[in-house]
Amino acid sequence: MFCPGWSHVQGIPVIWVVLQVKKFLQHFGFLGVSVWCVCSPPLRAEQRDLILIAGQSNAVGYDAIATDLTESPEDKNVLFWWRCGDPPPDEHDSTSSHQWLGLQPQPRGNPLAKNSGEAGEANFGLKRQYGNFAKDVGGFGPEMGLARELRARESKALAIVKAAFSGTGMRTDWNPADAGPGGACYRALLSETKAATTAAEAKGVTLRLRALVWVQGESDSNAADAPLYAENLGAMLETLRRDLAAPDLIVLLGINTHYGNDKNPFVPRVVEAQRAVAAKLPRCVYVDTSEAETLLPNRSHFTSAGTLEIGKRFAQALLRLEAGGNRGTDTFFSHQCRNCGQNYEPTAKKLNGGLKRPHGPEVFSNGIN
Repeated sequence: MFCPGWSHVQGIPVIWVVLQVKKFLQHFGFLGVSVWCVCSPPLRAEQRDLILIAGQSNAVGYDAIATDLTESPEDKNVLFWWRCGDPPPDEHDSTSSHQWLGLQPQPRGNPLAKNSGEAGEANFGLKRQYGNFAKDVGGFGPEMGLARELRARESKALAIVKAAFSGTGMRTDWNPADAGPGGACYRALLSETKAATTAAEAKGVTLRLRALVWVQGESDSNAADAPLYAENLGAMLETLRRDLAAPDLIVLLGINTHYGNDKNPFVPRVVEAQRAVAAKLPRCVYVDTSEAETLLPNRSHFTSAGTLEIGKRFAQALLRLEAGGNRGTDTFFSHQCRNCGQNYEPTAKKLNGGLKRPHGPEVFSNGIN
């Protein structure tokens, strides 16, 4: 059994190396061999806060590259359970194999090839395969920045369940009233959450459902779906609270506001819909991500730095909401200087790391090499 945690071999995460060994063994028929298991924090009788991460490709972290991430000693103290990839949820997703592991970037999994060959999506009747992550080394979503920021600001034990699928929309994938394909991703979020909770309880760990981070809306930025987005999102969130028996669940909403390179006329409508839902639902807030770095040329996804930043941003919004400091919309977008500890809103132009530095050459703890 491999237990690499955050170890790297010549800059490549060991988890990726072991995944390639797994594929090799499976190719030659050694399907029953357990070839890797990334260690989780010791499971003992305790209570942990549970945060859910869900949505589409920017919740997956499609263009956030695993090898861009530096180590953090706190990651191993966070329990992590995930299923992410392409719709529909299936055996080709990247998963934690239905077990709690330590917080980490996720391997690419076994996505279907985009061709008509034996392993191609055409033979499965699927047309929505994006590769799970852009790079073979895998990736990470907002869970990394979120967990690191929370661990830096408070001492609460933390667990995260991530269920995210690229290119998904409210009507086509997250509709709890649709028992068919249109509700498949919603059902995956529900089932993964319940399975993770049951697995924790079996080890004496009690999970307190604290918040949902929802990063989605790009696929609904079209003429047909944008007008219905507020209604569909609100109905899904109310149903999720009922299905999880968590009427007071905090909900943090966000979208890549630059999707379509600032030329998609329906993105602002989805943003306004998220704001409207946040204004209507109790304990719900819209989180502005507009200052986070996105990947050129089309700006469809956040970069590695941008993905870390939105996670940090969600954590800050959560803490302010719990402290009673924001309602409906959270627009404060701050950074902290590692040298002086000062929090401030960025005002200068972006530098290579994607973060803004308005006062001198301070080094920022953004987690990127």
